[in-house]
Amino acid sequence: MVCTVDHLGSGAGLRILHQGGNAADAAIAASAALAVTTQHMCGMGGDLWALVQVGDDDPSALNASGRSGSGTDPVSMRAEGMTAMPFRGDVRSIPVPGCVDGWMALHERYGSLDLETILTPAIALAEEGFPATDSLAAATHLIADVDGASDYTSGGTTPSPGQTVRRHGLARSLREISRVGRSGWYEGEFGEGLIRLGAGLYSPADLQQPNADWVPPLSSEAWGHTIWTVPANSQGYLSLLGAAIADAVGLPDDVDDPRWAHLLIEASKQAASDRKEQLFEGADLQKLLSGPALDQRVSGLSLDQASQLSAPTVGGGTIYLCAADENMSVSLMNSNAAGFGSHLAVPEVGVFLHNRGIGFSLDPGHSAELAPGRRPPSTLAPALVTGTSGRRRAVLGTMGGDGQPQVVLQMLAQLLAAERAPGTAVSAPRFTLTVPDALGFDTWDKADSVSVALEHGSGWADGLRSLGHDVDERPWGQSLFGHAHLIDIDAEGTLYGAAEPRTGTSAAIGL
Repeated sequence: MVCTVDHLGSGAGLRILHQGGNAADAAIAASAALAVTTQHMCGMGGDLWALVQVGDDDPSALNASGRSGSGTDPVSMRAEGMTAMPFRGDVRSIPVPGCVDGWMALHERYGSLDLETILTPAIALAEEGFPATDSLAAATHLIADVDGASDYTSGGTTPSPGQTVRRHGLARSLREISRVGRSGWYEGEFGEGLIRLGAGLYSPADLQQPNADWVPPLSSEAWGHTIWTVPANSQGYLSLLGAAIADAVGLPDDVDDPRWAHLLIEASKQAASDRKEQLFEGADLQKLLSGPALDQRVSGLSLDQASQLSAPTVGGGTIYLCAADENMSVSLMNSNAAGFGSHLAVPEVGVFLHNRGIGFSLDPGHSAELAPGRRPPSTLAPALVTGTSGRRRAVLGTMGGDGQPQVVLQMLAQLLAAERAPGTAVSAPRFTLTVPDALGFDTWDKADSVSVALEHGSGWADGLRSLGHDVDERPWGQSLFGHAHLIDIDAEGTLYGAAEPRTGTSAAIGL
């Protein structure tokens, strides 16, 4: 089974499964296809994280987030008067993209088919073309004048929904990767173009060093299961911490009870209020998930009153996908950070570059201060669940900037605490926590005026207001509430998948 935000991505993964590939092969194929069709959310100019479980073994975690260039100079940026990383239009907010390194690492450890076979569906989409989705067509207007946007401006205009888009430069790069591996990307047209764009920010050595590491995952216990995620520099620990807090205080039996939402909201706040101080490359986040650190957050949660702690918001350009076979589960994320990332591209291949460097701090001495060769704090937070004796249970995740852990927490509660079916868990109304004028990544600089964005139809609004929450009801289906997918696995090994119904293009497809 494969679940992605675009049926063409899910179909690419399914094709690989049909050809005898495993879940890792399918995940790479789906990710590559989405890099072609969904450049406004993800792509080869961004980063990648993954969790992989084989049999009942503990999961492995892959950190393929890129590092800042060796020419990085925060002192000169502060001398220019900058107090925060530039959001768009500045190459200094672009670490070396790790996506392709992530594919290579995943393939080297778990792949069963050759790269040429795995990348063939993506190459075909790039060469033969694909229909622009509504969201892609709308987003391309934002980058129509950017050097490197020619894939979307042929004929002098951006595509309409359904219009065929072809990406010949990307197809050429994918073929080169399938032929020679990572050097076909980082030392080929893309790498040469990135070095030229950086004008001293990146050296050839920066691109020769792989940006993919297998790292120990984080885990915590909640609702009779073990929940896993990737470690710092990812914010995935917030999903685990929120689940542990919610489990400790106890959720109502009825998911329609406003206190259900209240306790999850408050658990999210307790988990995330100090993220700006806690999250940086190399941070020991496992210590926050149990013992006195957990107890302190549980005791700080009010059962009947909204707190005034700061809280995260959502937004951004990210995809989540999951794949599973009879023995392996993969939970994977690829991201530009914001939509179309930095709005800078490598024109030779038509690939937009992420702006993940916005996670760095320019405060001197901050644990996440910008420096050469560093990874910035990342919002990407894939999740995986195991049951008794390590049995494979579920893979899940979502896009959504700072709000990803909130959406993951709600799905975990629906699936594990309420024991609802995957389709119900994914489609159920959601909340996300917002602050005015936030970009989705800067909430920790805006620690007041927290409100609850709430999808219409939840039935929670009046009850949450009575508990002191500032509630802003929104129509069901806005991207504000994430694009989530889930594969659940029962004790007999049967796969139950659900893809995000809010997108109109997503698909859960299985053999």
